[in-house]
Amino acid sequence: MVARAPVVVLACGNPSRGDDALGPLLLERLHDWLLTTGLAGRHELIGDCQWQIEHALDLAGRELVLFIDAGAMTPAPFVFEPVQASSHVGPGSHALSPAALLSVLARISSDPPPAAFVLAVRGERFELGAAPCCRALAHAEAAFALLQNLCGAASAAHWQTLVQRHAPQSAGAAC
Repeated sequence: MVARAPVVVLACGNPSRGDDALGPLLLERLHDWLLTTGLAGRHELIGDCQWQIEHALDLAGRELVLFIDAGAMTPAPFVFEPVQASSHVGPGSHALSPAALLSVLARISSDPPPAAFVLAVRGERFELGAAPCCRALAHAEAAFALLQNLCGAASAAHWQTLVQRHAPQSAGAAC
């Protein structure tokens, strides 16, 4: 059996829906950065349009999990916070939240869950066929600086200190 990377980053978003592309864009940039820094072997990157029940299997055997997504109601430029398993998983099998995926993992594995965090990046426009707007790209730029810090020193203790330092902020870039 091949050992799994200790850190998994799951980004979701639809590149055809404006700022919903922020998750996939950040994942692509992170991939390139991890390769240039020699850290790629410690991280597995997974992108999809939405988180589904099968993604719970991607969490098993990890030390750290980072979920990346764009959010219309997210304070600008981003929110970085820990996430715990929820006690409720809805009846559907598609479009699960990070908390629901952690709950599914708890049901299928006797191992302790990994430390999990969410990076939600403020999106402004989500229209079909639109490109990401400049304000959302500025939010993604701020989020990428955090991603470099997170992946450069990937430990639950370090990530927790960054949660405390990254209260919601505002960014003034205009579209």
